[in-house]
Amino acid sequence: MIMEKDYFSNRVTVRDFNGQHIPDEMLTNIVEKAMRAPTCGNMQLYSVVVTRDPLMKTKLAAQHFNQPASTGCDVMLTICADFNRFSRWCELSEAKPGYDNFHSFITALTDAVIFSQQIVTIAEMEGLGTCYLGTVNYNANEISNLLELPTLVVPVACLALGYPKGDNKQVERLPVKAVMHNEKYRKDTAQEILDLFKDKEEYPDNEIYVKENNKPSLASVFTDIRYPKEMNETVSKSFSELLKAKKFL
Repeated sequence: MIMEKDYFSNRVTVRDFNGQHIPDEMLTNIVEKAMRAPTCGNMQLYSVVVTRDPLMKTKLAAQHFNQPASTGCDVMLTICADFNRFSRWCELSEAKPGYDNFHSFITALTDAVIFSQQIVTIAEMEGLGTCYLGTVNYNANEISNLLELPTLVVPVACLALGYPKGDNKQVERLPVKAVMHNEKYRKDTAQEILDLFKDKEEYPDNEIYVKENNKPSLASVFTDIRYPKEMNETVSKSFSELLKAKKFL
């Protein structure tokens, strides 16, 4: 097992892979270990769809806008919030399930996200590189159709896995003070908020990013280009419709 003493401080997201094949046995072992992650009521309300077939990878990568991690990885894992399996077990056991509601989706979502991160940690401990494809929610309906997901199953995370190609650079993070509050939520002043984001704004890659996009600030890159209000509302509507179709709403 490969694990640095300071693994968590040094970890990086990997988007460039060398093409080496991940053995099926290794992948199965990673998923099996990840299934020891905490879960609500030990219901294990998640499933993972493994995509290896080149044609399926091409189709799935298109739903992730063909970003490099999706096209260059050895395998893609689509992790789903899944109340279908548990509900069917209840019905077959002559128990009446009541999990076709938003609360149950949130419960399954939480299980699935914890499971996803467990996969990431274990895979990286084994020497693999991982990348979350944050685009899964943008085209959740198309991904659901492509993977033939049934009622009460919704894709909520996707991981690209492979062996890293070369060295990968860490990106900046906010200081711990930004996220850590003692006893009650701290009421930061306007200047304190600006100070918390100072290093992020002055990070060389971000300064280039702002200049390339011809924006006055890093914040405006987020609000106007990366995650604008109109896009957020469109994705929200689409995802809500999927939750309705899957009987969570």
